[in-house]
Amino acid sequence: MAYSESDTRANLIDPKLEKSQWKSSNIVREYYFTDGRKLIGGKRGNRYFVDYLLVYKNTNLAIIEAKAQNKDPLDGLQQVINYAQKLKIDFVYSTNGTKIYEHSLISGKGDFIEDYPTPDELFYRKFGKLKEQEEKVITQSFYFEGNKKPRFYQQIAVQKAVETIANDKDRVLLTLATGTGKTYIAFQIVYRLFQSKWNKDKTNRRPKILILADRNVLKSQAMNEFNPMEKDLVDINGKDIKRRGGKVPTNGNVFFAIYQSIAENKNRNIESCEDENEDDVIAYYKQYPSNFFDLIIIDECHRGSSNDDSSWRDILNHFSSATHLGLTATPKRDDNGDTYKYFGEPVYEYSLKDGINDGFLTPYKVKRIQTNIDEYHFNPDDIITGELDKNIVTLQEFEKSVVIPKRTRLLAKTILENINPFDKTIIFCVNQKHAMDMKISIDRYKTIKDSNYCVRVTSDEGELGREFLEKFQNNDLDIPTILTSSKMLTTGVDAKNVRNVVLTAPIASMTEFKQIIGRGTRTYEGKDFFTIIDFVGATNLFYDKAWDDDPLSVDIKTTKIEDIEDDELNEENKIDEEKKEQNKKENSFNDDEFEAKTKEEKAKKEQVIIDIKGKKLKVINIETRYVGVDGKPLRSSEYLELLIGVLGRFYNDEQTLRDIWSNPKNRKELLEKLKDMNIDESQLEDLKDIFEAKNSDIYDVLAHLSFNCDIKTRDERAIAALNSKFIEKYQNEKAKDFIEFILEKYRKYGFKELEENKLSTLIEQSGFDRRELMTSFGDFKIRDEYFELQKEIYR
Repeated sequence: MAYSESDTRANLIDPKLEKSQWKSSNIVREYYFTDGRKLIGGKRGNRYFVDYLLVYKNTNLAIIEAKAQNKDPLDGLQQVINYAQKLKIDFVYSTNGTKIYEHSLISGKGDFIEDYPTPDELFYRKFGKLKEQEEKVITQSFYFEGNKKPRFYQQIAVQKAVETIANDKDRVLLTLATGTGKTYIAFQIVYRLFQSKWNKDKTNRRPKILILADRNVLKSQAMNEFNPMEKDLVDINGKDIKRRGGKVPTNGNVFFAIYQSIAENKNRNIESCEDENEDDVIAYYKQYPSNFFDLIIIDECHRGSSNDDSSWRDILNHFSSATHLGLTATPKRDDNGDTYKYFGEPVYEYSLKDGINDGFLTPYKVKRIQTNIDEYHFNPDDIITGELDKNIVTLQEFEKSVVIPKRTRLLAKTILENINPFDKTIIFCVNQKHAMDMKISIDRYKTIKDSNYCVRVTSDEGELGREFLEKFQNNDLDIPTILTSSKMLTTGVDAKNVRNVVLTAPIASMTEFKQIIGRGTRTYEGKDFFTIIDFVGATNLFYDKAWDDDPLSVDIKTTKIEDIEDDELNEENKIDEEKKEQNKKENSFNDDEFEAKTKEEKAKKEQVIIDIKGKKLKVINIETRYVGVDGKPLRSSEYLELLIGVLGRFYNDEQTLRDIWSNPKNRKELLEKLKDMNIDESQLEDLKDIFEAKNSDIYDVLAHLSFNCDIKTRDERAIAALNSKFIEKYQNEKAKDFIEFILEKYRKYGFKELEENKLSTLIEQSGFDRRELMTSFGDFKIRDEYFELQKEIYR
């Protein structure tokens, strides 16, 4: 009798591994490496795991796919190769215990073997002969604290980085999506280099490391992550340097700075920060010898380090002998800077799509909202101030050269109607003035009285803005709920419970688009997805060849809001263009926002303000989009074709669908299977909007979609069941009344009231005594009748 899979492992595979010197400490059995994609209702998709992970010298070397003894040993080969590619592991084995097939991802070839290689053999095959220092760096263990340990992709990123650094490469790039823990990865890299005493001159000392950010909030977040190394950390900032008589700190090993604090001032207004109060900033970095640091880590390195003419580059050029490690979610390659040209190709990449599918990032929905003022046609009676130089104004020009206050109010009202009152929301606006106008418009229509329900967070707010941001990030606080901003919040905002990202400003840059989408991807308990609300067509960038990520879905909804009334508020939002404390408040102020602010100040003098007369502004449509197999959003017709193909796997005719749907157990199983295929219940509910069947059952929509059946309403189904012979068989009026009660529940709330475990709740809600009710059904069992009623409803 052949062994089962579990017996094959115990009696055949394990002894052979032991024979090849693999100890229990080197073997991880059933290694789960993903969390499973987040699904609606707090559920998860399938988690990936391998039967055996072989680890030696803190390095993942091989994985084994185990099959039962009577199975073909090659049955699991392709799957295990796929897993190895994801885990960046070079050797895989597929076995039924009797036969062992080895495949090398290095050579792309494989063959049957008699015995597993020993740990030392496999380690040598991967790395060759290593120098003592090189091996010490590569095999150094990770830092573990409590239950927190690096996720599989974080382990890979760290391992690839330290291997590259140990091999004396001077430029290293890691590209990981926003929310995947780049700062934690940086800490693990530093910890391993620190513990193994890696340094550029290969002496017996711990390295000196500089971690550069472009905002104090990012620097603070990084220092918090490095807390286990607290005694070795040094904060470089202008205020402390001034207190030290202008001398930079040198005692310590891991130094943190924002480049504005230590760079030479080429353009004070651009790079001002809270550390400096004067117009001239000394290039503090020049006080350090050029070989002082062994490693420099540049956070958000796409922002400036790749630019040949930037303060970042001046610092990096000074410390050119150090290894430079760049971290970014969005490398860029354009006229202003080429991340790849400076750092080379990434040694590891982990995309937003990977993070969502693996369950480490939150999926998203998209609402594309169109209004009847997405384009303005010239009317001389509308203009309050300024002059138009063209007859048609497009979305790209709104809030820059042309301001239409009514439109801002329309967007604000629509935003509030499309979010839950206390869902954390970030609204990205064209500029700081627009962000203030949007805040005031939200205040106009909000139902929450708190004055800080919606706040503007831009560089002009200074310390107050940072306080608002910290409270917004605090998941225990509801207020502030909505932030309006322009460029400032595109990066560095670690707010886990953001439920809505609203786009009211056109976005031309894929880098900026990905950063903005990343504001909502962080996971949080109870957060199954977040919603992108797009008023400006920015989500067209999903179709750009540079985008390789997949939205969860796009909401199906066609909606019209009440017309914006003609009575208008006349609030004047006066913003002082020459703030005296400008240089004291801009620690969060980066180059992108300065550029936007400069354009904004110039545009203020040229803006045309328009008060549209004789036309009521309204939302005319929320466009329907879903996700295709290639990760691109599909239009309604394309999505329906895809859905028909999926549904065809579960039923071939209307009667089979009816049999499935009219049985609560089978109905639940169907919905679960669809959910595993990323078609959740909310999407099916949204289908009713496409077919104008809001008061119908999902069953009717599916039957219409699959077999072109007429769509009935729930009212029609409930009335038909009520008037059928099904009820006539009951002699007791109480039984009839209870059936009518169930039908009324179904009519109002749909099939969710007919779930298998809902009967007891319905009895309790009906107000009938349980025993008396059961007796009233006579020879019929109430549970059986509950199931039979559902067959009658869908007859």
